[in-house]
Amino acid sequence: MRGEPGSGNRTRWAAIVRRRSLVCDWLSPERLQELSPGQDPKLSPQPMKDMSLVSKWFSTAAVKGLCRELTFTVPWGHIAAKAWGLPNGRPVLCLHGWADNANSFDRLIPLLPADFYYVAMDFPGHGVSSYRPPGVPYYFSEYVSDVRRIADGGNVGGLFCAVFPEMVDKLIVLDGYGFYPIVNSCVQEQLQKAINGLIKLEKEQSSPRVYTPDAALKRLLLGNESLSEESGKILLQRGSTEVPGGLAFTRDLRINLPTPVRITIDQCLEFQKRITAAVLLIGAKEGLWKGEKWSPDQPPFSLLLEGYRTLSKQFRLERVEGNHHVHMNEPERVAGIVSEFLRKDITSKL
Repeated sequence: MRGEPGSGNRTRWAAIVRRRSLVCDWLSPERLQELSPGQDPKLSPQPMKDMSLVSKWFSTAAVKGLCRELTFTVPWGHIAAKAWGLPNGRPVLCLHGWADNANSFDRLIPLLPADFYYVAMDFPGHGVSSYRPPGVPYYFSEYVSDVRRIADGGNVGGLFCAVFPEMVDKLIVLDGYGFYPIVNSCVQEQLQKAINGLIKLEKEQSSPRVYTPDAALKRLLLGNESLSEESGKILLQRGSTEVPGGLAFTRDLRINLPTPVRITIDQCLEFQKRITAAVLLIGAKEGLWKGEKWSPDQPPFSLLLEGYRTLSKQFRLERVEGNHHVHMNEPERVAGIVSEFLRKDITSKL
């Protein structure tokens, strides 16, 4: 039974997350219909910026499937998103990873079941979403708030499922754990670096650097070694804009600063106990899990895996060939696993 937004009988979501993201199955069809252009003044098709130069240089990137642009009004501006499928399909929210954008899912979603409604959002400061107000850092917890605003109006995914367990039926994490804990002894240093970094950036910040299209792509690939050239072009279609003399990246430079507050492993495990969704983790063999920092065989991430196994009767762990951006570079390697999980009947807990 599908409930109205704000009622106790809320439709639950599925979410796909990249490190800081999730594939969520949670925007109710009723809410999505309310948010259709022409029916709700808070949502209208996203007016696309002039992308002529971007399109000219990066149009060779192969993307299948038709989508439409959405804009969700928030107090500081708007959160942009794109959607595939019919609004009356089961909703799946797709959350990109750090410094990426909603185009992260352009090659994966066309390979997934067509009877779902997929919504991929740009987090604030990414893609074509508004920046946070001046002087405000990008708190990790605020990304959870952003998802909540979209739901009613990565690593973020697991935390969102823990804070709002009644809203999510399924959680899919691509090459991540759903949480990003910090060592207890580093909490003070993390906050100090974040505050000092923000003040320093504000003093030094000048006009955005302008690149030629080739230089923009080279710069993006230099900072994201796991991206193929084609995947880089797809991200630049949404992550750059034409300015006099060439292209500029659209993302807010503040996203490169440390988040002021991260939760400890003990806090993560306590939040994790609140998750009631079925969970699918997909690890890339040449991705994050390969490195010692993100190793699934030692704390803190071994503790998170054990927590999922203990707490969820519907937990699934898969390893696939590929690197951290396997869902973009070689989406067919994860599409079948994700499709099967989405189609699997999960008994509602409502």
